[in-house]
Formats: sequence, structure tokens, C-alpha cells
Amino acid sequence: MKEPVTIALDAMGGDNAPQIVVAGANIARRRHPKIRFIFYGDESEIEKYLSKYKRLKEVADIHHTTATVKPEDKPSYVLRNGRDTSMWWAVDSVKTGQSSGVVSAGNTGALMAISMYQWRNLTGIARPAIASFFPTLRGETVMLDLGANISCDADNLVQFAVMGEVYSRTILGIEDPTVGLLNVGEEETKGNDSLREAAEIIKQIDFPGEFVGFVEGNDIPAGVVDVVVTDGFTGNIALKTAEGTATLINGFVREAFRNSFMAKVGYLFAKHSLDKLRSRSDPRRYNGAMFLGLNGICVKSHGGTDALGFATAIGVAVDMIEYGGNQMIADHIARLGLS
Repeated sequence: MKEPVTIALDAMGGDNAPQIVVAGANIARRRHPKIRFIFYGDESEIEKYLSKYKRLKEVADIHHTTATVKPEDKPSYVLRNGRDTSMWWAVDSVKTGQSSGVVSAGNTGALMAISMYQWRNLTGIARPAIASFFPTLRGETVMLDLGANISCDADNLVQFAVMGEVYSRTILGIEDPTVGLLNVGEEETKGNDSLREAAEIIKQIDFPGEFVGFVEGNDIPAGVVDVVVTDGFTGNIALKTAEGTATLINGFVREAFRNSFMAKVGYLFAKHSLDKLRSRSDPRRYNGAMFLGLNGICVKSHGGTDALGFATAIGVAVDMIEYGGNQMIADHIARLGLS
């Protein structure tokens, strides 16, 4: 990190807040020495954990708030009644210039609604998208949208492709990302009108990455492309299916090694390899979904993550800020005439 960056943290969002938020910030502080934090939430609760980390306390401020967005709160309710919540004030700090980005493990719908209300979209972006990355056979792959938009037209998908390409460069450091549209087949005649039209538009413009056309569901874990583009309905189902499958396989492996005495002995010999597998598939390494297309940096952490996972989410925000991801998206959209 070249210049100091201040990150606003919704300290009360998530299953184990504010403890994991503070502990995660401390891990992020070690990874990014020039980072500063503003914690938004109940001051007495935050201070109880912050007092344990002397060096973190030196680079942190607390903004006391009296209310919290609850997991069950509807976005419309929060927009009307949530202006004194930790989430609202954290997002507001980006708008007022007190911070450069916000990270929250709280209510996803409320976080998106507050961010859209306060920041609006980047110029030329019709709808924001939720993007994240996960492990594949070739490394990591970015996928978007993961749930912000149930249905999308061709222009939305094209804009998602541009945003995903920039995100892949910024977060994964891929120099020339390959991009594919998720479809029910690779043939040009497959899919609905929006998918086919989006493919034609991308082929005709000077797309910043390498567009490979359509990809299928089994291409995602294979890592056939660096960026998978789809609507939020399909993307969210694909993501949850992948998460569920990973949990299922981990359960099968644990069950297999508990089956007999010889299996337990075999586990001792296989432990090193299994530890490598566990590390590679550890969801904490991939935590942090970026709200792309907004006029500000907002990262949504998984609500049930621990300190290490929350630190990863903070790292996503730092990289987007440091490498100018939003400006890159705006420049590409303007250059391609997609606004």
C-alpha cells in the first residue's frame, strides 16, 4: 500500500460482532501496515475488544451508534428507519470522505440498499452486481452477479462482463482475464435472447479482456475462464450449490476416515495432503463479496466468518481502493460507449 487508507467497519454486523470485526481488523493491520480504521457501533462493546490490541488501537477510531441493522430487517425498513445504525454511518463515511471504503458482515440486502441510496451508481452502470471469487482447478475464478439482480438484459450482462474483468485484474492480479457468459451450452444458438445479444455486443466492442463466448456450469470449477458472467438468480444458485457441495465432500471425507481403525491410521499418513486440501478450499481465503458498479467501495463479508475471513474481506476493499478499480470500470464503460 503506497498511501494510507481508511476503512470504515460496520462493527455490529455479523454473527459474532464486534469481536471478529476487531480481531479481523488487527490481522488486516499486520498485512497492510498503512491502513487505518473507523469502527461504527456500540463504543463500550467495541472498546472491550479493541483494548486487547495496542497497535490496532493506535490506528483506529470509534464512532458510537445506538442502533444496529438486524438480519431480518427488510431493506425498505432500513432506508426509512435505519439512519442511526452502524451500517448507515459506515456507508455515510465514504460519502463524506472520512473513509475510502466500507466492510460489513451484516444484512446483505440492507447494505446494498443503503449503499445505492447514498452513493448512486457509477456513471454508465445501470445496475450494480455482487462479485466474488472462489477456488478452481486452475486457481481462482470471479463470478458475478451473485444475487443483486434476479433478471438481467443484454446491456446489464455486458456491463457485468466489463466490471468482472476489472475485478479479476484488481483482486486476482490476472493480466489478461478470460471472460465467459454462463449458459446451458457452448453453442451460439443456445440460451435466451439476452445471453445471445450480450455475446454479440461483446464481440463487436473493443472488450478489455479475452471473451471466450459461452461456458457451462461444469466449466466453473474447472477454471475454464477467469470471469463467469450471469444474472443474479443463476449466480446465487450456482454459488450456494458449490458451497453445499464443498460441505458435503468435506463431510464424506471426515466420515470415511472415521469408519475403522485402519482408516484412522491411514488418516495419519494422509494428514499433510488433507491439510493442503483443507487450506486450498478454506472459505475464509475467499471471503468478501464486492458490490461492483457503485460510486464507492463496499465489501460484504459472510456473516458467519471468523477473524481471518473478515481480514480477507478487508483486503478486498484495500486492493480495490489501491489499484483504482472503480475508476478503471468507469473509464472502460466510457471508452466502450456502453453508458
